Amino acid sequence: MPEDKDILEIYKQEGKQEYAFNLLVRKYSERLYWHIRKLTCSHDDANDLLQSTLVKIWQNLPTFREESKLYTWIYRIATNETLTFLKRKRLSSFLSLSDYDSVLENKLQSDKYFNGDKLQLALQKAIIKLPDKQRAVFNLRYFQQMKYEDISEIMNTSVGALKASYHHAYHKIKAELENEFE
Repeated sequence: MPEDKDILEIYKQEGKQEYAFNLLVRKYSERLYWHIRKLTCSHDDANDLLQSTLVKIWQNLPTFREESKLYTWIYRIATNETLTFLKRKRLSSFLSLSDYDSVLENKLQSDKYFNGDKLQLALQKAIIKLPDKQRAVFNLRYFQQMKYEDISEIMNTSVGALKASYHHAYHKIKAELENEFE
């Protein structure tokens, strides 16, 4: 798979935009799907959001100024799409934060694609209880193993704030798991 800089060079060539975009899609679709899926707890929502993310990437790629890394720019689009979706869902269903957590937890438990054991399910339930942005930070750092500097570009916040957010998330999850397995 070509490097991001090579994909961008191909994209700049006359008549090669669709080919370059297809390379991008092949390179990032699966990772973006799982990033979105961890935030939404739904295969269908993740697929829909992945499609809308790819459309936004295609629409905005001509204006990408290369001031950030391509992959952080792509993840920022996916994260923003997902956080906006979650906010809309919460508002449209008039649910409190804890009620919406229950909806996500039910989605996770009834998900026919989830094949984790009891510990993995407990971990996912604990992550669901985090605020959306904190959950995004935790998922990017823990599951995607991204550097804080890259997450900072994605979330448009300082590295210090991210470290604090991750630290708080970690301790909330740890406490939830300790309660679950006492």
